Amino acid sequence: MNPIGVTVLVVVVVLIAAVLLSARVLREYERGVWFRLGRLRPIAGPGLVLLIPFVDRLIRVDLRTVTLTIPPQEVITRDNVPARVNAVAYFRVVQPDLAITKVEAYAVATSQIAQTTLRSVLGRAELDTLLSERDVLNDNLRRIIDEQTEPWGIKVTTVEIKDVEIPEAMQRARARGAEAERERRAKVISAEGEFQASKKLLEASEVLSRNPAAMQLRYQQTLVELGGEKSTVVFPLPLDLVAPFIQSNGAKSDENSEGRHGPADG
Repeated sequence: MNPIGVTVLVVVVVLIAAVLLSARVLREYERGVWFRLGRLRPIAGPGLVLLIPFVDRLIRVDLRTVTLTIPPQEVITRDNVPARVNAVAYFRVVQPDLAITKVEAYAVATSQIAQTTLRSVLGRAELDTLLSERDVLNDNLRRIIDEQTEPWGIKVTTVEIKDVEIPEAMQRARARGAEAERERRAKVISAEGEFQASKKLLEASEVLSRNPAAMQLRYQQTLVELGGEKSTVVFPLPLDLVAPFIQSNGAKSDENSEGRHGPADG
């Protein structure tokens, strides 16, 4: 092979190697933080990016939402109850240049901020709030963490408290309290039902007392219901026959009462 051919071959190999070393392909969900001799260049990607070997440096940044599991944290609530709480946070990079230049290892920094914020916020809440008002606590956690990570180009979208573990003695106490509350509600509902039933009975009695025919029909209906039971023997009597005896008994009782007390002194 003549020297010219060798030279051309060497040049071609060098060019191919340079292209391989300088070419980068960034996916749709990736951006490249581009440095040239240490100075920040415009954000690169997605697509093909050509770099100058040994001069340019490219750091890939994933823009997809990241699931961050916050390890269990030991907290003391405002009412001095120890609890063990873990949570999960979702965040994504919205400004890749800030995520690389403003903080080292932004994922680790976000995790540490989330842990300290979790202990701080839940330590100011009472146990009942921690168990029953998680939506409010989740929103507070998300807002505080997002405010602290915003200078790093990080957007925290969601924070959710997953599990809350409390001492076994406290669990039994809360179970007894819940059972007592259920019994109280049952008694209140029963009392309200009896009160409403008594009101309806009073209204029915007033209607029947104003209409003797309705009273007679109700009396006959009651006799039919009683007669349907095999162990019951019913002797129906018309109310017209019973009424004089009731009135006479009432008059006699009034006379006997006057006789016992005697005439009033003048």
